[in-house]
Amino acid sequence: MFADRGTRAGTMQHGTAAVCPTAVRLVYLTAQTRMGASMAEAGRSAGFTDEEQAAIKERADELKAEARANKDRAAGERDVLAKIAEMPESDRAMAERIHEIVLASAPELSPKTWYGMPAYAKDGKIVCFFQSAAKFKARYATLGFDQEAHLDEGTMWPTSFALTQLTATDEATIAALVKKAIS
Repeated sequence: MFADRGTRAGTMQHGTAAVCPTAVRLVYLTAQTRMGASMAEAGRSAGFTDEEQAAIKERADELKAEARANKDRAAGERDVLAKIAEMPESDRAMAERIHEIVLASAPELSPKTWYGMPAYAKDGKIVCFFQSAAKFKARYATLGFDQEAHLDEGTMWPTSFALTQLTATDEATIAALVKKAIS
């Protein structure tokens, strides 16, 4: 439809550039919603799972709230704390502690929700986020860092970390990563 199947698994070739199939689905979804389809209708026709559709809907709601939260840091923090409160106990305990660590390590980061997850932004751009294990029925929670995080080390570096619990060593590592991410 958009491009011929490439030789690398998980990509499609279009001219000389590789195109991510997820990106193609998101472009399709955006086009469908602009043509009048509801977000749910467009998501179903693009083949998104129920969890992905829920995350897309949450993100649309967040974009509206984000405009308000950018003007009001307290509103962003309230939204994050509300999302944390909805989590199952094991994820909630980790999310609460990570929230404390991030704000103590980088007070200049603004709390906000991002695809229904607690996230922390610098100048409106996401630096790091916490994904509950329950959100996508995973066996572990995730602490992730987005493009704005300055964690670069050579030609390859981790951008997310699986969490099943937090130890004092883990907390120190997270604090150091957050500090490095905003440097």
